[in-house]
Amino acid sequence: MQLDQIRQIAVIGLGRMGHGIAQAFAMGGYPVRGFDESDDARASLHQRIRGNLEDFARNDILDTAEIDVVLDRIAVADTEAQAAASADFVVEAVAEQLTVKQELFARIEDAVSDETIIASNSSTFTISESSVNMRRPARAVVTHWFNPPHIVPAVEVVPGPDTTEEITETTVALHRKIGKLAVRVNVEIPGFLVNRVQIAMIREVWDLYERGIASREDIDAAIRGSLGFRLAACGPLAICDFGGVDIWATVYQGLAPELRRDTEVPKAIQNLVDDGRCGTRTGSGIHDYDAQNLDDVTSRRDETFLKLAKLLYGTQ
Repeated sequence: MQLDQIRQIAVIGLGRMGHGIAQAFAMGGYPVRGFDESDDARASLHQRIRGNLEDFARNDILDTAEIDVVLDRIAVADTEAQAAASADFVVEAVAEQLTVKQELFARIEDAVSDETIIASNSSTFTISESSVNMRRPARAVVTHWFNPPHIVPAVEVVPGPDTTEEITETTVALHRKIGKLAVRVNVEIPGFLVNRVQIAMIREVWDLYERGIASREDIDAAIRGSLGFRLAACGPLAICDFGGVDIWATVYQGLAPELRRDTEVPKAIQNLVDDGRCGTRTGSGIHDYDAQNLDDVTSRRDETFLKLAKLLYGTQ
């Protein structure tokens, strides 16, 4: 499958990630057909995307006149097979459960042509795992988007050992065409690239939080105003170059033995999970939220993300 052969996109799963993925492809000029098992997710799709597009317009990333044009490119199918039937590229954004993804990939393969590319938006499972029941796993690939997907520039493209080079190259080119920062991960490993770095960092952050080294507010503020600030402009390897690789090597030798190295979830974090304090979706996590506060926090987050995306990456 070549890039110029891709004319129709299907998105299976229209929740927190899927609706933003559908929006990104529609903003990139592609007709999109989506499906979700939830009646509410299907019924609210256009309303949710319209809200996102209005945010884009307020930040001068999209002309207001384009909102309806983008929405007109998005259709909701009555069935999964109907959504996938005429698609040249299918991406799933269903529950992060391996058996669910394996069963979906086997079903989708029967609903599409032999040339259709089938992608998984998994943040956990490799394409080798998800495509285990496929007849032709050579056309399967991971495309790992980041929340919120319609704003965050990066998408990891991760082929498996059976994925053809043509499929990988076309998938990278497709996402770059719609304005995403498509990053190819050459070797299939658990967590891919970004999540391995995130987990390494969050292990130490959780340890600092549990030990009371600083308050939750100050931990967030410190990382935002230092690592976050610099990483938005320079990648971590470039930061090493600016600071001096020799200096970084010395700091690494001195500090690495002091860092947390176990694989257990810190007790303070596990207690939050056991108490149902799982984050914004439950109304509390490490921080506390009420209904109005959560809407405000989410709006401020997205406004900040949009400004950063516009500043650093231009119009998506």
